[in-house]
Amino acid sequence: MHTDHIHDLAIIGGGPTGLYTAFYAGLREMSTVLIDSLDDLGGQLTALYPEKYIFDVAGFPKVRAKELVDRLVEQMNSTGHKPAIQLGKAVSTLTETVGEDGRGVFTLAVGEGSIRARSVILAAGIGAFRPKSLPIPGIDALEGKYVHYSVKDTNRFKDARVLIVGGGDSAVDWANHLAGVAASVHVIHRRDEFRAHEGSVTQMRAGPTKIMTPFELKAIEGDASGLKFASVFNNLTKEETPLGVDHVLVNIGFLSSLGPIAEWGLELKKGKVVVDTRMGTTRAGIFAAGDVVSYDGKLALIACGFGDAAVAVCHAKMHVDPKAKLFPGHSSEKK
Repeated sequence: MHTDHIHDLAIIGGGPTGLYTAFYAGLREMSTVLIDSLDDLGGQLTALYPEKYIFDVAGFPKVRAKELVDRLVEQMNSTGHKPAIQLGKAVSTLTETVGEDGRGVFTLAVGEGSIRARSVILAAGIGAFRPKSLPIPGIDALEGKYVHYSVKDTNRFKDARVLIVGGGDSAVDWANHLAGVAASVHVIHRRDEFRAHEGSVTQMRAGPTKIMTPFELKAIEGDASGLKFASVFNNLTKEETPLGVDHVLVNIGFLSSLGPIAEWGLELKKGKVVVDTRMGTTRAGIFAAGDVVSYDGKLALIACGFGDAAVAVCHAKMHVDPKAKLFPGHSSEKK
């Protein structure tokens, strides 16, 4: 696709921060295009754990990831300034030129075509990602059927014996969620301490989940008919323990990359885009929000991404229209 139309704003990333960015840009009456390389909106929430409960989004005591995405899309389309949506299209190069009116214009190479915009907000999350796997012999042949890196349908684990490998939020949250679905849940983690919200860890420890630390997965045996057993070992004593399991859920993090964005001349720090207090990058007119950014005190939370998005949009609005006010007023004041 190639268009001569110049949008006020191009948003790269259709996860929760990108969706909220598009909504807030609608409040600021900006013409917007939202681009994502995935085929569906929602980012990791849709691609990896649509059934997972999220507990730290304001206004929701708990909400399933797929419901949160649905509500964000509904909100995004509610302002009368719906964004154009480009899914399944990766952004590669970015060039900047001066238009006939003397104003700067960014041209984004998207798929086989291009998109032009006065400003850009990066809301790409952790960038292109894939789950980390384990160097266990034979694990590849079992992936997708008995070895999993995400949960899209909890019914698959109903009345099953589940082994979860990991010690972060995803591992702990799934242990709590599947405790009421599976016949049994074991969690093994290579350290004694978990890297998850304290409340979630407390809930897991108080529940039926069997916790084994400091343990790691050594081997699994299975074939097309199912898993036979898993062998886990204490990494201090080296003692091995066999477990009867039907499914193994590996939640040990992701390998991620900014891809072509890393070549755009932006300042980077540990794979993140450095921003100032305006959510501005080192290139004028390019802003960033959410997990993709780096600044002192940054927390990789959806709730923080929403705040980043509002700041980025307001400053992008001023970049596009210098006569605009930074603070648009409270939404409750609008007629």
